[in-house]
Amino acid sequence: MAENRQQRFRFSEAPIWDLQRTYYEEQGMKAWNNDQVPQYITSNPMIATAYAEMIFGFLQDRSERGEISEPVTILELGAGAGRLAFHVLHKLCELRDFAGIVLPPFRYVMTDLALKNVSGWQNHPALKSFIRQGLLDFAVFDAVHDTELNLVISHTTIRPGDLKQPLLIVANYFFDSIPQELIYVGDGKIFECDVIIEFSENSNLLQPSEALEKMTLNYEHRQAPEYEEETYPYHDVIVLYLQELEDSHILFPVAGLTCLERLNQLSQAGFLLITADKGDHRLENWKFAEPPQLIHHGSFSLTANYHAIQHVFEQRGAQSLFTTHHYKSINVGCIFMLETPLSYANTRLAYRRFIERFGPDDFFSMKEWVDRQFDTMGLQQILAFWRLGGYDAEFFIQSAKRISSMLSEASDEEMLDIQRGIHIMWSSYYAMEQRYDLALDAGLLLFEMDMYEDAKLFLETSVHADEDESVPTVLYCLAICSYELGLEEAALEYLREALVQEPEHEEALALLKALSEGE
Repeated sequence: MAENRQQRFRFSEAPIWDLQRTYYEEQGMKAWNNDQVPQYITSNPMIATAYAEMIFGFLQDRSERGEISEPVTILELGAGAGRLAFHVLHKLCELRDFAGIVLPPFRYVMTDLALKNVSGWQNHPALKSFIRQGLLDFAVFDAVHDTELNLVISHTTIRPGDLKQPLLIVANYFFDSIPQELIYVGDGKIFECDVIIEFSENSNLLQPSEALEKMTLNYEHRQAPEYEEETYPYHDVIVLYLQELEDSHILFPVAGLTCLERLNQLSQAGFLLITADKGDHRLENWKFAEPPQLIHHGSFSLTANYHAIQHVFEQRGAQSLFTTHHYKSINVGCIFMLETPLSYANTRLAYRRFIERFGPDDFFSMKEWVDRQFDTMGLQQILAFWRLGGYDAEFFIQSAKRISSMLSEASDEEMLDIQRGIHIMWSSYYAMEQRYDLALDAGLLLFEMDMYEDAKLFLETSVHADEDESVPTVLYCLAICSYELGLEEAALEYLREALVQEPEHEEALALLKALSEGE
């Protein structure tokens, strides 16, 4: 029987963080396949639209100040699968083109710790047009140590003081996944919480995700007077915790704070942070907090301490925006570490319209309800929610069969809306590594609606994507589309292909006979 071993670590130095890092480095973009690591809640078109609106507002604010010659750098930390970056850029370009107003140029820089992710982004077909336009670049970035950005496409380096425009930072599910300190407030003093990790002898043979799940974590307090010294960089927030909290375990984001401080040095004009996470900015939510539990999803995550980040930068002159209502799944905030932050009216108004009024957390709560009620929803309700979600492909994948079942009762106007939605969805589709044939589902639905030209386009896209696995039924549908469009030679070719794979396909045989006899 394998013996269990115990070791004691400072929380921020525990092996859980090395395992987390190794997991992402080994998995690359596969970490997000089939939501092993959740990505939908912070990467769907709805949240991307909200971010694009705030970024657009920020570009307007800079333009109104006359700052239109220097480019604005939009830096995404931990860009992961790349889906958020794609949707934000897609929506931001739509806003720019629709508005037709003078704005400063911008470039979006996707960063991650894992080199595999950077390589994956470079080769992703959905991102190549942005690369060609000079709107997108990439960098490997270690949030704990790095002080500069080495851009992959432009082969340039951004060093402290290089940026004349403020740096716009996007950080989704970032602060909850990088090392954090764990402190305990009790009896009017600050204690460090060391973690006692128990793991089996063969843990070094396990994959990182398995090793993380099999670990048992316990905590012991150790008095840490260094936190209470006036020379401690975040002394003010520690004093506040001593005054307001008791018997409370606090995840303290030293790595997150120092990362933002280093990024702030890159620009001569400060930064704007747009961030979303499972994180609390209200001090009362940290009162009597229990020791943290790792939330496992291939890697792991914790709760981000937005309160400490907000407090530290507000003490330095920043303004921040977090929702006045309480979040359920995801908290979205903005921190304006800028000169005269209240003058950024367009950015603040965009936050009010797209986060405060009805934001990503509200949308996700509705999405959970829709998932439970899906089989009872009518076509108008499905189409309305699809529009609300920005014609998201994941919702279409979920709803295609339900939509198909209601087509016999659908009006012409509803079918035209479905057709339009499919084209909008396809124009902003970001394929993940897992295998799913979106073109096939779209083509079959259009075929059912007798929209043969569009159906042919999508079905051919599906067939060409994997010619070795063409399905006879799909080839038969393509033959019908071709026939209805007056393309009899193409129809004959598709029928012959279908019959090579399934010689007894009755409908294909009947249509081939009819076409051959000139009927």
